[in-house]
Amino acid sequence: MTVGTQPPQATTLERPALEAAREAVADGIEREAMITVFGRCTVDYDGRASSTLEAGDRHLMLKPDGAALVHTAEGQQPVNWQPPGCDHAVRCEDDALVIESLRSTPDERLLVSFQRVLQVSTFAGSDPNEIALVGTEEDLKQRILEEPSLLESGFTPLATERDTPAGAVDIYGEDSTGRSVVVELKRRRVGPDAVSQLRRYVDALERDLHADAAVRGILVAPSVTDRADRLLVQHDLEFVSLEPTGG
Repeated sequence: MTVGTQPPQATTLERPALEAAREAVADGIEREAMITVFGRCTVDYDGRASSTLEAGDRHLMLKPDGAALVHTAEGQQPVNWQPPGCDHAVRCEDDALVIESLRSTPDERLLVSFQRVLQVSTFAGSDPNEIALVGTEEDLKQRILEEPSLLESGFTPLATERDTPAGAVDIYGEDSTGRSVVVELKRRRVGPDAVSQLRRYVDALERDLHADAAVRGILVAPSVTDRADRLLVQHDLEFVSLEPTGG
């Protein structure tokens, strides 16, 4: 039986022994439940970079879609995270509850080791009302095609889904000076991957046109992460904040 057909379920263990905590987390992973663990832990990440957080009181959330989020008591953003599509695993090792979130492409590992577990909770239910109200990338594309000035004054769309050696560009056009513009559309808040994708399109189109071509790259999304914003500046790319729907 999948989560979508189960009655809502919620279980909580307070100050569990490590083995009881392991069993609860393992059961939650097996049932495709949302899992939260709060306690004193260290956090190690290894992948495109490496990072370590020394022992502190933190909240770990594991989602059925493979996402993992580590939160502290401050701020709205996780201090470390893994995207959807990861595999979660749990074990007891060296008097600690060890939870791993593994991603294969690219190869990344988030390792959270709880020396003390204060609470473990699992939540299983259904939520059919997904993000329909947010709109789609197609909605975002149509907004810009119908009103190009939403991107910037003087922008002229020339093609959609233009092929490049790096893939199809969402919108290709020209600015008021005649300079080529590559527009990459995302319907949700985005991170570094979207910036890298846009940079590949810009590089490919510059090679495709001619050696002296200077192509602008504009990322359009509701918002970007701080890391993505820094990469945009680093690679001389631009960002326009725009929702898929205008309501």
